[in-house]
Amino acid sequence: MTDARIGRRTFLRAVGGVAAGAAATSVAACGDRAQPKGNAPESSKTLVVRDIGGAYGEANRKAVYEPFGKETGIQVDVVNIPRYAQMLAQIEEGRPQFDLIDIDMIALARFKEAGATQEIDYDRLENARNAGIADSLLASHGVGKNYWASLMAYRTDRFGGRAPRSWADFWDTGAFPGGRALQSPDAGPPELEFALLADGVPLDRLYPLDVDRAFRVLDALKDDVREFWADGATPGRLLERGEVVLSSVWHGRPSALIERGVPLAYQWNGARRQSSGFGIPDGARNVDAAYRLIDFALRPEVQSGFAEIYPMGPVVPAAYKDLPREAADLASSPEHLYTGFDLDVDWWLKNKEAVTERWQEWARS
Repeated sequence: MTDARIGRRTFLRAVGGVAAGAAATSVAACGDRAQPKGNAPESSKTLVVRDIGGAYGEANRKAVYEPFGKETGIQVDVVNIPRYAQMLAQIEEGRPQFDLIDIDMIALARFKEAGATQEIDYDRLENARNAGIADSLLASHGVGKNYWASLMAYRTDRFGGRAPRSWADFWDTGAFPGGRALQSPDAGPPELEFALLADGVPLDRLYPLDVDRAFRVLDALKDDVREFWADGATPGRLLERGEVVLSSVWHGRPSALIERGVPLAYQWNGARRQSSGFGIPDGARNVDAAYRLIDFALRPEVQSGFAEIYPMGPVVPAAYKDLPREAADLASSPEHLYTGFDLDVDWWLKNKEAVTERWQEWARS
């Protein structure tokens, strides 16, 4: 098993003791950019990036794509292709619409296994050198760019002033009564880690996951789970309406509700960290510009600028020096490194299909 944890001492040293405190972007879902598999002739004036769009895409536009375009003269266009299978099919046909993929690291590992992405030449990424980026994010076919986390959110008006402090509390329906919500496999890897933490497994002994034990713990809570959510917006809606009182969430998603005065809060203990990253597909037309954008996005000031707009944590520790304290409550914040854990990409890549099949059978039973 690969050690997928953030190098905490390295990260904290790189922060330097500081506590956590493009030009025009077009969106298209389809297009016909025929080219042979491999490195096609490059067009230096335009770079096409695949990202998920929405608020995340808008943050990329403001913090990354437009500043990059102004500095380099390279226009960044965007395609929002939602499905891994659709992207893989384009690459295998030698016709990818995109020169650079922005997606989670598990998907990048899958692309690598399929032989669909190019090996990263780290000699071309000056800002990745000696930057304190976790080794697990400097993969052979993908470069981590931002951290996010799955963690617990809860209603602050339901427990008589008490607050849940752990996943054990999430499972304690006597002390914290009310409906729960958890993530379904449609939104990502099932949350077996939270069940194991609730049952007393230490953070540093989670992997390899004891799947049988996790499902036994899930059994104990199943009747209290009102919904297994399939998208990041649903937990906030369920909590806002009071349909559930506790839910796993993607950090940042309920933030707008909290700002509007909805009585919600986060609990960081046991948070599951993941990272989005960059990969370069076979058949990319503008490989040079792809490397230039990756390197630009890893600058500390670009990382901090993105984090101020969108609640994902920098992978470059020095970015925290430029982040105001109120904007630094993020998955890679120094104070959260010891209370959460990194999802083990290798373990889930090998086991996700079997675990998902078992989870679906369990949910139907």
